Amino acid sequence: MAKMTSQTKPKLYLPEIIGSGYGKFWRFQGRYRVTKGSRASKKSKTTALNIIYRMMEERYAAANTLVVRKVFRTLKDSCFTELKWAINRLGAAEAWVIKESPLEMTYRPTGQKIYFRGLDDPLKVTSITVEKGVLCWCWIEEAYEITSEDDFNMLDESIRGEVPDGLFKQFTLTFNPWNEHHWLKGRFFDGTENDPDVLAITTNYKCNEWLDAADLKVFETMKLHNPRRYAVAGLGGWGIVDGLVYENWREEAFSLQTLLAEKHLDSAFGLDFGYTNDPSALFAGMVDLDARKIYVFDEMYEKGLSNARIAENITGMGFAKERITADSAEPKSIDEIRSLGVHRIRPAKKGKDSIMNGIQFIQGFEIIIHPRCVHFITEIGNYTWDKDKFGNKINRPIDDFNHLMDAMRYAMEQYIQKNRWLY
Repeated sequence: MAKMTSQTKPKLYLPEIIGSGYGKFWRFQGRYRVTKGSRASKKSKTTALNIIYRMMEERYAAANTLVVRKVFRTLKDSCFTELKWAINRLGAAEAWVIKESPLEMTYRPTGQKIYFRGLDDPLKVTSITVEKGVLCWCWIEEAYEITSEDDFNMLDESIRGEVPDGLFKQFTLTFNPWNEHHWLKGRFFDGTENDPDVLAITTNYKCNEWLDAADLKVFETMKLHNPRRYAVAGLGGWGIVDGLVYENWREEAFSLQTLLAEKHLDSAFGLDFGYTNDPSALFAGMVDLDARKIYVFDEMYEKGLSNARIAENITGMGFAKERITADSAEPKSIDEIRSLGVHRIRPAKKGKDSIMNGIQFIQGFEIIIHPRCVHFITEIGNYTWDKDKFGNKINRPIDDFNHLMDAMRYAMEQYIQKNRWLY
C-alpha cells in the first residue's frame, strides 16, 4: 500500500468525530497529559482516536506508541478494542495490520507500531525496542490501578533518548478518580496549573453528545439516589474514602505454587451476579485458617455476561471443578451454570444480618492480594461504611464497590463453624 498522504488521509473535524470537551487535550504536546473523568466521559475513546490520527500524520511518521495497563490480560478487551474502534471510526481499516498474538498494530504505509504491555511483566516494559523510528508516546489506561508511584517512575524512565525534530515524548494517563489519596492527585493535579509539562483535566458524561435518554437517566437516577457516587462516577470528582470496612489488607506479588508447597491452604471461590450496570464478579482465594490469612489470587469482573459466558470464563480460568458459592438470589442462573459444566456451584445461605456477620468474620483475617487482582484492590480500597443524612457513619457498608466484596463473603461461608451465622 502506498504511503498515506495528506490527500488520502481521512479528513477529521473533531466536533463531528468525538464532540466537544477535548480540544486542549487533543492539541497538548507536553510530557504528561492526564485525564480523570466519570464514566461515559469519552476519555478512552478520545485517546484512542488521538493516537491513531497522530500516527497517520506525515509529520509524525517516525513515532511509535506503547499502550500499558497494570495487568497485561486486561488490555485486549479495553485499549486494544478501543484502538480498533478508532481505526474504523476514522475509515482507516485498510491502512492497519492488527495482530492478536502478540497484541500489536502496524501502520502499513510507514511500519509504525503500537505495542501493548502490562506492568505485571516489568522486564518487557523496560526493555522494549522499536523496529522503525522511535518510541515517544505512551498511553496508560486505568492508571488508577497503578498503586505504586515507583512503578510509574520505572515506566517514565524507560522512554528516553533523543527524538527527531517535530516529535515529542508524551505520557497520556486516563482513569476514574475513585480515591483522593491516590498518588496521581498529588503528582499531577495539585499545584500543576502553571507547569508547561502537565495538562491535568477533568471530564464527565455531560460532554458526551452521543448518550441517549436511557444513558442519561442512569446518571440522573444516580444523582438523586446516590449523590456521593454521582460526584465521582457522574461528575469526575475525586472520591473521598473515609472509614474503610476492611483495613487489614495489602498488595503483594506472591507465588501460589510456593504457598501451597509451604503450608496447608483451603480454597475459597465466590460468585456475585451482575449484567447491565453491575459486573459479574468471581472471587478466587486461598485461606490459611491457622494464620488467619486470605490470599486473593485471581478474579473475574465483567459486565454483560450471560450465564453461558460466566461458565465459559470459569472453565477457562481453570476453576470449573472448584466448589463455588454464588449469590442465592439467582437460583436459575446457578442451575444453568451447573448444567454447563461447573458442577460444584451452589447457592449461598443467606439469613438475618448476613452482611454484617460476614464482614465481622472476614475482619479477623489479614487479606493479601496479588497485584493482578486490580478490581479487588479497587473495591477493597473504596468499600467504606455508609453515612446517614447528617454525615455520621452507620453500621452498614455502602451499596457500591461491593461486587467482589460480596463474592468474598459467599466464598468464606464454608469456613464459619456451626452455622454461627448464615447469609
